[in-house]
Amino acid sequence: MLFIHKFMKQTISVVVSAYNEEKTLDRCLSSVAFADEIIVVDNSSVDSTASVAKAYTKKIYKRPNILMLNTNKNYGFNKATGQWILNLDADEEITLELAKEIQTVVNSDPPEFGFWIKRKNISFGKWIKHGLWWPDKQIRLFRRTYGKFPCVHIHEYITVDGTVGVLTEPYLHYNYETVSQYLTKINRASTSEAIVLRDMHYKISWHDAIRFPVSDFLKIYFAQSGYKDGLHGLVLALFQAFYSFCTFAKLWEIDKYPHEEIVPDAIAQEFCKNEKEIRYWKLTMLIHDSSSAAGRFIRKIQRRLNIA
Repeated sequence: MLFIHKFMKQTISVVVSAYNEEKTLDRCLSSVAFADEIIVVDNSSVDSTASVAKAYTKKIYKRPNILMLNTNKNYGFNKATGQWILNLDADEEITLELAKEIQTVVNSDPPEFGFWIKRKNISFGKWIKHGLWWPDKQIRLFRRTYGKFPCVHIHEYITVDGTVGVLTEPYLHYNYETVSQYLTKINRASTSEAIVLRDMHYKISWHDAIRFPVSDFLKIYFAQSGYKDGLHGLVLALFQAFYSFCTFAKLWEIDKYPHEEIVPDAIAQEFCKNEKEIRYWKLTMLIHDSSSAAGRFIRKIQRRLNIA
């Protein structure tokens, strides 16, 4: 019986959460035709999302469009009957190569209970290969009943009760296709971030209005090599900085806009600190990209002097 079980075909349920995704859902669902079951959680869309879904499945569940949408994804997981669950958003797509890998892996009855999968983010028409956006691994494939979202943070990972492996092939994420779409997404996400900080009893100060966005920009553009993605990398790093500022502003709003006196010299000093950090990361970038040993040595000395 053990021998027979090991080589039995494993069943896969795809769970997709969608809100007003009539333009993207068809691409997503057509990419998972290999699945044994497709479940669509419609978060009270007001467009033709449900009609698009009906072409692929009868298992469509309408849920309220709440801020913590991961709750609705967990609802979809509970409706699944397959031995494995593949979780997707409507703006994502499974490649033929990944579809083949998923089927091969699950049918081998692996010891793992879930798998990280690299996510290939396409933003404003370009594959973003640096910063937050690559390899951007996500746990999207897991054994049914062994994985769920904690429902604490909007950008959280699925937690799996057991060992987690890594697949080779990535899936596609058509992340931002327009600036308006980006602004709509960060409005929701920054609200969720602010609520998390409130629940952590984080107390903001005026310094955070500068430090939140500057820190994110420096991290993404320099430390994570966002500059290598050209203008796309610069725009996305600035957008991420703006997202962090919006998080600060919304937490300030939650706190009922507390007043703080700020003297101009204090602002100037704060920006001076940031200027020093910018020089550090600029020199680090030049060290990393230099093909000359002598050039790298000189930049390292300059960086050390900058810190001193």
